[in-house]
Amino acid sequence: MTQATVTLSGRDAVVPSRRHLRLPPWLEVAKPRLIPLLLATTLGGMALSESWPLPTPQLACTMGGGALAAAAAGMLNCLWEQELDGRMARTAGRALPSGRLSGRTAFLLAASLTMAAAMLLVAGVNCLAAALSLLGLCSYVLLYTVVLKPRTSQNIVIGGVAGAIPPLVGAAAAAGHIGLGGWWLFGLVMVWTPAHFWALALLLKDDYAAVGIPMLPVVKGALVTSQAIGHYARLTAVASLAGMALLPSGGALYGLLVLPLNGRLLQLSTALQRQPEERQRAADLFRFSILYLFGICGLILWSRTGTATLLAQQVLHLATHWSTGPLAGL
Repeated sequence: MTQATVTLSGRDAVVPSRRHLRLPPWLEVAKPRLIPLLLATTLGGMALSESWPLPTPQLACTMGGGALAAAAAGMLNCLWEQELDGRMARTAGRALPSGRLSGRTAFLLAASLTMAAAMLLVAGVNCLAAALSLLGLCSYVLLYTVVLKPRTSQNIVIGGVAGAIPPLVGAAAAAGHIGLGGWWLFGLVMVWTPAHFWALALLLKDDYAAVGIPMLPVVKGALVTSQAIGHYARLTAVASLAGMALLPSGGALYGLLVLPLNGRLLQLSTALQRQPEERQRAADLFRFSILYLFGICGLILWSRTGTATLLAQQVLHLATHWSTGPLAGL
């Protein structure tokens, strides 16, 4: 099997843009493709606060600080896994193992971005948001990458906390504390993460096995992994419905519009359980899981708009009219 075949069988095959877009080495190690989804959940955490919408400078500082912290975390992750990446055909061409970027340069960039993120969040937002952002960075680098990933097949279940912290950053930025809405979105991202990640791990199973990383598909196989994905997909669908009660406004409309997202998520996870060895099933689920979380955050944001609030009020008025009208006694 050639290196090109290995590459196209993994993440590059699932995200075709990777085959066409060559990033500068310093940007590649920042993992910029992961940042938009982290920022989307940060916005979702903000929108769950009564203080939404935020003043533009505060919003810009929150998003900028979050992006810088996420980039620093990506660089530190690449630094730690430089030797591991060099042993896999899929990742040997990355900036650090290929020598296109030195480890010293990557470390200095990561340290600079971390300090810039902290200063921007402290000066432009508040200390709680800054502390949570740095906690997310440390969770990803130390808890997940260093401690959990090489030791347990449940690494992403626990280590997923790193990717779930941005909603807390958003909530803290908006209100100065973390309310129930922020904790709900944190929990939703936590239960969403295993199904999302394990779908990709099914595609990269051979790569992980080759270097001794105990991902669930390597340790338990595709069938058990697909069953675990189904379990977490169902948890995600149920957890998503709690937003109806926790959104400050537009909860009923959110609850109605989230149903198609949940239906598709459950459909794809069920299809994977029926054919756990079918790579296309895993690829379809992985792609949709990204759209799913973007969709959840988009619905949260839209539900907080004046248009959505007005529409929800009109729907509620019509429902009340029908329930008390001439047809009520039929």
